[in-house]
Amino acid sequence: MNALPSGNEAAAASSLTDGEIRAEAELLDTAERERRQVRQTTSVYPQMTIDDAYRVQAAWLDIRRGRGETVIGHKIGLTSRAMQQAMNIDTPDSGFLTDTMVFAAGEPVAAADFCDMRLEVELAFVLADDISGADLRIDDVLDATDRVSAAVELIAARTPRTDPATGRTRTVVDTIADNAADAGIVTGGQPVGPRDTDLRRIGAIAYRNGAVEETGLAAGVLDHPANGIVWLARRYAEQGRLLRAGQVILSGSFTRPMAVAPGDDFHFDFGPLGAFSVPIV
Repeated sequence: MNALPSGNEAAAASSLTDGEIRAEAELLDTAERERRQVRQTTSVYPQMTIDDAYRVQAAWLDIRRGRGETVIGHKIGLTSRAMQQAMNIDTPDSGFLTDTMVFAAGEPVAAADFCDMRLEVELAFVLADDISGADLRIDDVLDATDRVSAAVELIAARTPRTDPATGRTRTVVDTIADNAADAGIVTGGQPVGPRDTDLRRIGAIAYRNGAVEETGLAAGVLDHPANGIVWLARRYAEQGRLLRAGQVILSGSFTRPMAVAPGDDFHFDFGPLGAFSVPIV
């Protein structure tokens, strides 16, 4: 079994002022609204910590709440070994989901509405009860879950993955500040109860224009997709926060991110959890 990372990775000392944090959040918000990438945050603040990055993310959420958006859940990323190794980090990350980030299965999604849009295959847990606590376990998450759905996360990079001028690679700190690259969620198929099937063995086949693009197994997420939620709930508990009943939690991708182009027709087959499409225009 994979050891679950501790929840205190973000506990490093802060190195940015409140004003700098707010300015970075406003810059990322502008990038999102204007559909254009901005320079990497750590290219200006190389000393920036993971704690700073989560502060930027929180400030960005405050901006969006100020426009009337409502938090409906959270995403967990970097949960597979392949993604962690690619980002040179040994712990997951997380971001927020708001009501404006929800897309219906089968609804056309415009690639031009996102910065460097990609798709990831996930499971979405919908909570029936609040969960928190440093001693939380998988069974606690399953007990608190109403249903589990097939899901696809829309991800975007408001800062470039590789700077075109310098070749500098975006770091995990940049990604966390950028809401862990979260841009939206699509759910579909037939939801199941959390104990109705072995969630570790839920697989998915992702088709692009009729050809198999990716396959994966949910066990790739920390050996059990609920483990990502355990990690997030423990981290939130350290901050006096809860995962709340009714929220949707994206537990982490078990395929690599898939780049998209207008005209692509993606179809996702999750076996017993059903199937749905995401057409790209």
